[in-house]
Amino acid sequence: MSKFALTIALAAAALVSGAAAVHAQTKPANPAFVEERGLKRPALLFREQWKSPTGKEVELTAPNSMVNPDLELHVLGPPGTILKGSGHDGDPNDPPHVFSGECKGPCGFTLRSKKSAADLSGLALIRVETKTSGFHHVYPVVKLASGEWYIGDKPQGGSLRAYITTEFDLYDITWTTLDPANLLTKGNPVGKIDLSKVEEVGFADLMPSSGHGPGGWFDVANFEVFGKPVAR
Repeated sequence: MSKFALTIALAAAALVSGAAAVHAQTKPANPAFVEERGLKRPALLFREQWKSPTGKEVELTAPNSMVNPDLELHVLGPPGTILKGSGHDGDPNDPPHVFSGECKGPCGFTLRSKKSAADLSGLALIRVETKTSGFHHVYPVVKLASGEWYIGDKPQGGSLRAYITTEFDLYDITWTTLDPANLLTKGNPVGKIDLSKVEEVGFADLMPSSGHGPGGWFDVANFEVFGKPVAR
């Protein structure tokens, strides 16, 4: 082999070796998620469809406003925050739902299973029906078993005219620390968080509402969480 050919061969071998080293050092951000690719989504963990208040708005409380007896409701927001329950059973244009029109500041809610915590890692997802007015959206909120609260960057909002069903992966969300008492974000986004043990999950709107009629508010109707139960 000529000296020139030998030099080319050695250079090629070095490139291959370097590429292999880089590949060996490169790891996926979430190996557990990669391992779950190709598998089925987790089953439905819980659903809340809300009770119809017979066409009247009533303060959202548990169990009076809830269909699922295995869930606890927590209203989020400054002192005095009130969410309402409204809607009619069997009416696709006005199903039973949570209404935020009377919130004087940011507000929201979470649901907590009485039976278990939730593993919302991997292919877990949320499906929700929403209708919104103005610039309002609801953002996903989680409380971890560690007691930390986070709000995600995936706003959900339907049109003013009709409820829209959306579903989204929690893995794709960038999270920011949340002060649940005042619904204020704190610090910079933290990116991915450990969702293997979640105590509460729900939604929050970070703007005050404008009352009834077009202006600014959210409606959240059917709310489903797909994940795995984990012992507390």
